[in-house]
Amino acid sequence: MKDASSAHEHPAPGTEGAFRHPANGLAGSQSPYLLQHAHNPVAWSPWGPEAIAEARRRGVPLFVSIGYSTCYWCHVMERESFESVVVAGHLNAGFVPVKVDREQRPDVDELMMTACQVFTQLTEGRSSGGWPLNVFLDPDSLEPFFCGTYFPPQTAFGRPSFVELLRAVTGAWQSDRAGMAQQARRIADVVRRQMALPAAGDAADATALGSEETIGQVSSALMRMSDPTNGGFGGAPKFPTPPYPRFLLETGSGSVDQVLRHTLDAMAIGGIFDQVGGGFHRYAVDATWTVPHFEKMLYDNGQLASLYADAFRRWGDSLHAETARRTCEYVIREMVGEDGRFLSAQDAEVAAREGANYVWTPAEARADLESAGCADDVAFAFRMYGLDSPANFKDPHHPDAPAVHVLRLSERPDQLARSMGITDSEFRTRRARVDAVLLAARMLRPQPMTDDKTIAAWSGLMAEGLADAADALGDRHFAEAAGRGISFVLENMRSADGGLLRTWRGGTASVDGFLEDYAHMANACLALAHASGDWRWRTEARTLIAAAEVRFLDPVSGAWFDSPATAPDLFTRVRSVDDGAVPSGTSSILRAMAVLATAERDASMLVRAQRAIAAIAPALHEQPVAASATVLAARRVAIAFRDAGSDLQR
Repeated sequence: MKDASSAHEHPAPGTEGAFRHPANGLAGSQSPYLLQHAHNPVAWSPWGPEAIAEARRRGVPLFVSIGYSTCYWCHVMERESFESVVVAGHLNAGFVPVKVDREQRPDVDELMMTACQVFTQLTEGRSSGGWPLNVFLDPDSLEPFFCGTYFPPQTAFGRPSFVELLRAVTGAWQSDRAGMAQQARRIADVVRRQMALPAAGDAADATALGSEETIGQVSSALMRMSDPTNGGFGGAPKFPTPPYPRFLLETGSGSVDQVLRHTLDAMAIGGIFDQVGGGFHRYAVDATWTVPHFEKMLYDNGQLASLYADAFRRWGDSLHAETARRTCEYVIREMVGEDGRFLSAQDAEVAAREGANYVWTPAEARADLESAGCADDVAFAFRMYGLDSPANFKDPHHPDAPAVHVLRLSERPDQLARSMGITDSEFRTRRARVDAVLLAARMLRPQPMTDDKTIAAWSGLMAEGLADAADALGDRHFAEAAGRGISFVLENMRSADGGLLRTWRGGTASVDGFLEDYAHMANACLALAHASGDWRWRTEARTLIAAAEVRFLDPVSGAWFDSPATAPDLFTRVRSVDDGAVPSGTSSILRAMAVLATAERDASMLVRAQRAIAAIAPALHEQPVAASATVLAARRVAIAFRDAGSDLQR
């Protein structure tokens, strides 16, 4: 278990021992990301009414910089710019600088990221975004008039230096404030239209969204996006994007199954999976799943544990079972804090070196194995993990550093065993021995920072993954870990009115929960009810769904908002149905409603779910792939109505 104080005490990566400026307005924050910036010379404030009031008093823009604690390029921009006294002078004089942890305030991030995509489409002809996300806001309207991501310290990559940008924005604001306000209004109006809904459909539209025709459209699109050689969807960088394989697993057969199994196998043997320690890194920088971006996110591992567990249920493939098991074991070992709570993420870098904890030279691996008395396993380990082949990773940020190895398998374990001329059982035994030695040696190295805050939504995704693995693999230990994680959130992360709070750290819960917090927790409760046979978890799920309906359901349209109505610091209320790295709050709450209504034969809940689907169906028919999890939820609701008929209690 990680020391839960590690993130608080860890300085910004790469600044160990460096001069620390006096504390700024972030010093009292709970967020490890904000605390990383608490001794920058920039006069940062957290997002909130005080910073907004100060910008209005001074008549200057808000400079809002959004990121998260394990974001590599956030660390880079901090080292290059936010630790610079020169940059700080420009920011402090011309702006009110604000830092936002996107994991604490996903609504602010969603709104500003949408604005960035609108802005880049208007100015560059293509939509783009990413983190760090840097946005300049009109202080009166809180609407963004200029957006971007990473800016270098000197002009490069076709981008101005950050200081040049600050000077240009300051000049434009001082010379043409009305023009900047007009530009902000133009961007914000496009964002408002994107977050609004067209005219709602009816029950027929809801049924059509979950129809076999729509399912076929999404499946065909995903098949066209799939990489037939390396698995996955699209090229480099390559993300797992769990909602995509989840869609195919639930709906596919035949050739779809072949594509899906190829993808699952490729991820499981690639470097994106931590072969020695278990668990998945966030994405691969290449098309072959070999070199990962080394950060590990709880939400990925929760979803992928569910995915591989469900794949094992379907095909009985031992590789899928082992991948699910080792993912869960990694999380329990390294991502669980006191009282069973789940921690949120692990950094990509150590001492400004990306992947430093995870990569190997052949000499290091040989020495560690020999010193552990496993000299006879050296040749086996080198063949298994490619250490007898040329190195596959050269750190682009440190060109003088030698090339090293990201450990990966060249083929499935059963195929490797055959090529080595040994049995599957012998392969598993020898691999377990090698992995134990290498993991023990690796744990003696400096470790990446763990962001030790607990996030309700991510805890739900991880608890669901553990519950699914417990059910598929018959491992009660995983169900118990899921129960502890869920119980921590339900017992410790509550507002005065009984609602969920999104984050917990250092004994304090904060930030009113969002739709995804309620939705993912409800699904976790339902998964645990199924895995454990303890139906009290269904009651918890029902309570969470009811609380979400009070806070996020639009009584006029029947559709869902992502953010509470009580957020006065946003220029519009946030709503999104995109299913990307994680399924949207809308798709997740609809899935929970469909599962619970089917289990308890609750027609009223199904009707409400159908109404919500009808409200968004016209907007989704044009691009159903982007809302693949919502399409699945609509399918579940349609099947529930079809199968239950008049037998449901109304």
